[in-house]
Amino acid sequence: MAETNHFEYYSNNLSKNIKVEVTGSWGYPVLMFPSSGGEYTQNRDFLLNESVMKFVDAGKIKLYNVETIDNLSFYDEHLPTDVKIHNYDLYMQFIATEFIPFLQKECNTHRVAVAGVSFGGYHAANTAFRFPDLVSHLFAMSATFNIRTMTPLSDDMRIYFNCPNEFMPGEETWKYKHMHIVLSTSDWDICLGRNKEMSAILNAKGIDHWYDEKQWISHDWPLWRMVFPEYVGTYFN
Repeated sequence: MAETNHFEYYSNNLSKNIKVEVTGSWGYPVLMFPSSGGEYTQNRDFLLNESVMKFVDAGKIKLYNVETIDNLSFYDEHLPTDVKIHNYDLYMQFIATEFIPFLQKECNTHRVAVAGVSFGGYHAANTAFRFPDLVSHLFAMSATFNIRTMTPLSDDMRIYFNCPNEFMPGEETWKYKHMHIVLSTSDWDICLGRNKEMSAILNAKGIDHWYDEKQWISHDWPLWRMVFPEYVGTYFN
């Protein structure tokens, strides 16, 4: 069984340490985000990591579960909208200019895979669509693609650039030609409509992707544990 280790990465953008859990010794880096305000260990705690452990043990992939700042941004109802989006945009800069470059160097690769479920899927999708040259694979499971409901009464353009379903129609298709994109949902998923909309946007842009809609299963960990190994196995077997 692959080892799991923890460390803290100091972010200059955020002026704080970000906790990271690493599972595996070698393999292609998969940057994983927890769902809504979850701890950075959440994907291990709910056995999502375990669902792809055979690929970790085989040295195909290496998992990097990273802490978010959800509770210092979108999930702090007491914060003004401008502070929420300011903090989150700093987090995105941490991911793009600090942490992914760290993974590039540590794993000797130009790009990384990103993955997440529910709001973690939002983080993964936002990273992939905003910084396509850094990302090779996107596994967005039951994701949302818009944060307007959590940033009310503001026309700050930083909100627009963190809503993939808003900014992607204006993006250039060629930027995403290299990327393997999976939009995963189910017919009982509360995010079904959002994924259908995002798939339609990508289709209209001519951006190849895998829209996968499972049947008779809801927005929860059993769905995500079922589909994640399917997607990882497709690209990293």
